[in-house]
Order: sequence, then C-alpha cells, then structure tokens
Amino acid sequence: MRLAIPALDDLAFVGEDLVRPECVVTNSAGQLFTPDWRGGIAMLEDGRTVLTKAEGSGPSGGIKPNGIALTSGGEMLIAHLADAEGGVWRMKANGRLEPWILAVEGRPLPPTNFVHVDQVDRTWITVSTRMVPRTLARSAEIADGFIVLVEGDTPRVVAEGVGYTNEAKVDPAGQWLYVNETFGRRVSRYPILTGSRLGQREVYVEFEEGVYPDGLEFDEEGGIWITSIYSNRLIRIDGDRQQQLLLEDNDPDYLATIERAFRDGSLVHRQPEEVPSLRLKNISNVAFGGNDRKSVYLGCLQGNRIATFRSPVAGVRPAHWDRRWRD
Repeated sequence: MRLAIPALDDLAFVGEDLVRPECVVTNSAGQLFTPDWRGGIAMLEDGRTVLTKAEGSGPSGGIKPNGIALTSGGEMLIAHLADAEGGVWRMKANGRLEPWILAVEGRPLPPTNFVHVDQVDRTWITVSTRMVPRTLARSAEIADGFIVLVEGDTPRVVAEGVGYTNEAKVDPAGQWLYVNETFGRRVSRYPILTGSRLGQREVYVEFEEGVYPDGLEFDEEGGIWITSIYSNRLIRIDGDRQQQLLLEDNDPDYLATIERAFRDGSLVHRQPEEVPSLRLKNISNVAFGGNDRKSVYLGCLQGNRIATFRSPVAGVRPAHWDRRWRD
C-alpha cells in the first residue's frame, strides 16, 4: 500500500513563536502539546498558543523538555535533556513541576531523550548515550544508549547497547517495543516477554545514506512512520518492511556534507546549525490527531511552528487519547 501525500507547498502550519517543539502529543479534545525550551509546555487549542512555564523544584538551569507524555493521572511527563543532567519530571497544567525518576539502579540518569506511556500504563524512557558531550555519540561505532522501564514508581534498565536511542514505543498489539537508533541508522524491536522483560533485539529495518531516524508512530494499516533529522524526511514502513518516502525537504550539498562527516567521524565535532530547507525545520517527531486521527503533525528541532497535513490513513489510538492535562 503506497500513500498519496500532499506536496511541500501544500503543508499547513499551526502554533506560533514556539521554541524547539521537538515532540507533539495530541488528544481527542483537539488539544496539541509540545515541549518548549522557554521552560515548559505549549498547548495549541482553537487557534491559540498558550505557554505554561514550569514552577517548583525543577532542575538546575531550568527544565529542558524533549520527549513528553500524558499520564493516566493527568500529568505531563517530561524527559529533561540538559547538557549534563537528565531524568524524567512530572508537570501539572498549573505549571507545578516535581522530580519523578532521576536515577536508575543507583546511577543518575544522563540527559534523557524520550518518554512513552503504553496501553497498560508502563513507562518507557530512553537515554541516547552516556557520552559527554552527547555529540560524541554521533557515530556508528558508539552504541551505549539504553532503555528504562518504570512499572509503578520502580525503574529498571531493560535494554542496553543501543546506537543512540531515540523514540521507543510499544506496538498496537502490545507485543514489541520498537526503537529508533539514530546513528545506528535503523529501527530495532524487542519482544515483550512475561514480566515485562525484553527479549533479544531484532533489526526491523536498516536505512541507507541520508536517514537518521528520530521519531516514530504507528498507523491503523500496520505502517510505521519515521522522521529523519538532517535530511528532513518522513518515511513510512509498511507491514512488509517496504519503505516509502512521503516527504523530503533538504539541500543535497548540505546532506552530502553531513554524510562525509558521519563517515570520517567529524560529525561528533559539528556544532548545532540550521538545516537548510524550504519549509520543514529539521523534523524530529510525528503524531496523528484530529477527530479521525488523520491529521499529521511534525515536531521539529528548529522551527517555531508545527507542520501539518491530512493523511489517507489514520494513526493508531494512543493510550493517552482521552486524557486531559490537569491541575
């Protein structure tokens, strides 16, 4: 099944003045939430953008929200991605922030990338690397990322040796945990066994040059949607593991420079830079919303708005779909 997707010129945008809206969470009320590096969560609703800044006993230097997730208790979980510290924090709609998981098995969590709450209320947390600075892990030779599972309030490491762990989500059937290995350039998956143990990792899809997978989401036709940083690509993997390029917005010369740097090891030394593009701003995340979950939203690392378009297939119903962010 190949999808027909609007062209770049037909993309619409929502939100205004956002700062690093890396992740998007939607719900059945039509609300859209994104992390914001002004130190909180931005909510988009009815054409308005409202920023709620974190208050309370937050981390030193303020919260740097990356991945976010709505809990069954109406709180927002925030993966804290500072330069030298991480952890997962809980934030209420009134801005009240408090620590939740700051250490695992006696060790402080490094800068933390993503957090996902599944259908049975387990929380999965990803850490891309233990390297300091994190840029040193922009290499196919480094695989020190790991995944943490929290059941109740008890965290434990359930997977290690991941090639720059990025988004990780449980599939709709609850049988596999899928994870993007950004600089491993692949999607891997782990079978979920009795007792929420993970079985042996399987490489689900490997990507060619130009793809650095970051965000992932499932659709109702058995597809997995993947965003790629640097190349501004949106890719769909169907049930037969065939890839379809849905959107692309990059400068070929710039991307060739990134590829050379990745091969010769110098990508680890590159400073953050604006990715040349026409409309997409280094897309990092994909989410489905709208009444029918056929509205696609693309989180990004460098834009101040969220790109959106209509999909011919619906996204799966996430665990948080009927949840609201509450005080």
